[in-house]
Amino acid sequence: MSTESKKLAALKYHSKGKPGKIEVVPTKMLSSQRDLALAYSPGVAEPCLEIADNKSDVYKYTAKGNLVGVISNGTAVLGLGDIGPEASKPVMEGKGVLFKKFAGIDVFDIEIDEKDPDSFIKTVKSLEPTFGGVNLEDIKAPESFKIEQELREKMNIPVMHDDQHGTAIISAAALLSALEVNGKKIEEIQVVVNGAGAAAVSCTLLYIALGAKKENIVMLDSKGVIHKDRENLTPSKAQFATDKDLSTIEDAVKDADVFLGLSTGDVLSAEALKTMAKDPIVFALANPNPEIDYNLAISTRDDIIMATGRSDNPNQVNNVLGFPFIFRGALDVRATEINEEMKLATVKALTDLAKEPVPDMVSKAYGNKNLSFGKDYLIPKPLDPRLITRISPAVAKAAMDSGVAQLPIVDWVNYEYELQQRVGIDQRLMSRVIERAKKAPKRVVFAEADNIKILQAVHVLKEENICTPILLGNPEKIKALIEEYNLEIIADCEIIEPLFEREKRELFAQKLYAKRQRKGLNLDDARKKMINRNYFGSMMVEVGEADALISGLTRDYPSTIRPALEVIGRSEDTNLVAGMYIMLTDRGPYFFADTTVNIDPNAEQLADITCLTAESVKFFDIEPRVAMLSYSNFGSSQGSDTNKVKQATQLVRERMPSLKIDGEMQANVALNPDLQKELYPFSEIAEEGANTLVFPNLSSGNIAYKLITELGNSEAIGPILMGMRKPVHILQLGSSVREIINMVALAVVDAQENH
Repeated sequence: MSTESKKLAALKYHSKGKPGKIEVVPTKMLSSQRDLALAYSPGVAEPCLEIADNKSDVYKYTAKGNLVGVISNGTAVLGLGDIGPEASKPVMEGKGVLFKKFAGIDVFDIEIDEKDPDSFIKTVKSLEPTFGGVNLEDIKAPESFKIEQELREKMNIPVMHDDQHGTAIISAAALLSALEVNGKKIEEIQVVVNGAGAAAVSCTLLYIALGAKKENIVMLDSKGVIHKDRENLTPSKAQFATDKDLSTIEDAVKDADVFLGLSTGDVLSAEALKTMAKDPIVFALANPNPEIDYNLAISTRDDIIMATGRSDNPNQVNNVLGFPFIFRGALDVRATEINEEMKLATVKALTDLAKEPVPDMVSKAYGNKNLSFGKDYLIPKPLDPRLITRISPAVAKAAMDSGVAQLPIVDWVNYEYELQQRVGIDQRLMSRVIERAKKAPKRVVFAEADNIKILQAVHVLKEENICTPILLGNPEKIKALIEEYNLEIIADCEIIEPLFEREKRELFAQKLYAKRQRKGLNLDDARKKMINRNYFGSMMVEVGEADALISGLTRDYPSTIRPALEVIGRSEDTNLVAGMYIMLTDRGPYFFADTTVNIDPNAEQLADITCLTAESVKFFDIEPRVAMLSYSNFGSSQGSDTNKVKQATQLVRERMPSLKIDGEMQANVALNPDLQKELYPFSEIAEEGANTLVFPNLSSGNIAYKLITELGNSEAIGPILMGMRKPVHILQLGSSVREIINMVALAVVDAQENH
């Protein structure tokens, strides 16, 4: 992707719809005059008075306890330098999104136009009544040291400069794991740190806290090795100055055991790497280009243990492994600070988790079913759902043990459950699917490739290496759209116009005729059908020229699914096909079926749909808890629909005895475990409620998912066509580019399983 295309894509992402990436959403009902009177005047006076009498009640009556301020002055933004507070705002909003996504923490981003450390400190200190914690971000060294230190001393809430401590914590965990792998002792290793900014200094101090010897550490800045005789050294650099006879990076790394890079790209040569000690550990963390290229490093030394800051290499040192969960644990015990004990607890939690068996959902997401502790897996992956339930409790406990917790946790089992509920532990479902697709991209044929939405989606899909696109449509029109919209990265994609493919159309027509000649199709009709891109694309999948088909953006569902059913057909081990939607909600994913295919299934067909749906839910590494929906609760009303649902439930139990399923039941009961436990404690899904809803007919399923999509804070992924012999997925009419990308990722993973 060209630099200009990346720029346009990023600008469009941030400007489309509501500008930016965040909004404020009320957490209480505001639907009546009474609600408004309680939320504001006069009702709001009551909590105000309570807080005036007891300041700690601010945590009881406001959002303070789950609110973090992400605060910057824009003096060291990413690799962009001092670009100012306004220009730093997109980064701070992004940090807020990560807090919310990974730990359920709300964020106000605060950009302060102040470079003087004392004035900055005064401003941030004055914000203490608002926040439960402060995440300092992108503040240049050495001012950042003073700012963080004084704010920690003056404020009675957790304060952490993540640029320093986040990198330090994650890299320290990786270092301990690497030393365990190569059998070296931390107190004996020779360490070279290339870079002397906030992150480098914090990393070095944490390594020392873990046992590394200061006399065994050499630090370099842009001028070379930091010597004791150098003039005008800042205090942060002076503490690591050496008297060794070393000047350059080449001098420093000779016989060193560890190289930590927090500087600029390509400063460590292969020749210098060769001079390092046996079994060297190299953490090249500059982004986007590491201090030495990963492939160059591993080809130079087969005994190397390597980590970078990049997601496309093993052992990504990514701060998102730490800061959301550290603040989560600190907030939950109302800690007064984030101290060394809490940081070290995070390091230990990460190293311990790395040694545990990796869940299938994580292994599949990263395309490696054999992820296990070793030189290529030193720390957990960012999408590991266990991070919040391991790190946050460890941090909370360390805060309690070190005496900085004001609200100790008593019930740790319930706390873990609360953590899962806060984030909707499976909300990263599509992230895992996309990562999984990237590991083994498949050939996907797009039947509507002369549509700009399709081409924009294909642009992203190819850039992210999610699939190998095959475009069906008019070549001139497609090429013109590619040029008009600067989509040059897809200019070399294969383009096929069925009208021009006479020989292939004839071959495909003959195959279709052989399949359908006893079902009323003659050869001439088969030839005519092959002009239709849906028939042509389906046959490409059928004969193995493509692995999956995507269509339906501009045509109604029946006319899109019919060619796939005639050409490919249903799987041999099922009696029908059905459609499922994944509804991504604040409470986690829910699975709805049948939403697209079977108009009024009988009990036997409804059982088939349920079994297909349950297996599809398992495909996402989620245990299905199925509610068979109706207007009745366990026989409270009689009718043809309720009897059908009741019979289907029994049939599914006979076929899948281990499946958690119950019904018939109303939708609100299915989704409310407290209501089930109160009124229907015998229900098999009463403990946790349903995550899979099977509707009695197409009307109810289709209406339900569309209502929730439009009225609820939900995203619909689908429809996922279940029961096909080969992967065919049909888009919702008018799908967005994002929805197309999601469907293609699902199709690729479906194709991976089919192989």
